Amino acid sequence: MPGADWRRSLTPKVAVVTDSIACLTREQVERYGIAVIPINFFAGGKLYKDWVDITPSQAYELFLKDPDSFKTAAASPEDCLHAFRQASQLAQNILCVTVSVKLSTVYNVAQRARELAKEELPGVVIEVLDSRTAAPAEGFVALAGARAAAEGKELIEVTRAASEVRDKVNCIVLLDTIRHVYRSGRIPKIASQVGSILNIRPILIVSEMVHFATAVRSRHHGIERILEIMRDKVGQRQVHVAVMHAYAQEEGERLKERVAAEFNCAELWLTEFSPVMGYACGTGTVGIAFYPED
Repeated sequence: MPGADWRRSLTPKVAVVTDSIACLTREQVERYGIAVIPINFFAGGKLYKDWVDITPSQAYELFLKDPDSFKTAAASPEDCLHAFRQASQLAQNILCVTVSVKLSTVYNVAQRARELAKEELPGVVIEVLDSRTAAPAEGFVALAGARAAAEGKELIEVTRAASEVRDKVNCIVLLDTIRHVYRSGRIPKIASQVGSILNIRPILIVSEMVHFATAVRSRHHGIERILEIMRDKVGQRQVHVAVMHAYAQEEGERLKERVAAEFNCAELWLTEFSPVMGYACGTGTVGIAFYPED
């Protein structure tokens, strides 16, 4: 749970909870005392809890061995309650930031867990906020709340800080293959197979739901295109950026270097793409989440 930086700060009025799809790093979670709700998935017939039983890299290794056995499962109210219990040890007020309600049931499960917590954690006030996004874009929403909480802000101010970032954060993802996208339910399996044969690499934008932006034939052109999209949105402004990758550390590092060289970054961090989303995107996926300073 909390790291040394958190313990040295003033006693917080608010603690932050998010889910593992937010792709926060261990360092960020430790620094701000963020409790993480693990998302469940099956691989090889065995149930795993993201962040708890397995790392993303280990999950992708299982995925590569047997993609068809890899399936996601909903978070449980008990998992949410456990995170609320952890957070309640830090503060009497909790902000829970979830992945978009249009992509997952986590928001609804957290709402049910909040009702259960009224009896178990009397006096604890829990606010559940739909991030309307996913991956590190969701992480940025949670971080905005956590940073406001670290400054001693009240729940309403912490929620406002998170909501302000939610309204301007972007998430762009470049797939290395279209082979597994049928798992999202958005295109037929045969279309995924044909697209894979043709080496089509989709670029997706996450905004409440996952939207198809365009497609390219090479990773190089894909990287150039997502950086172009980012440049159009931020211009010369200072920008907060997270680079993500799915079992593609070297590609992620190179993309991070490009971003550092070409943009005025207020912060820049690298993280692994959650396997809970990666099961439909496949390994080799890279992407960026970002928002500009006002």
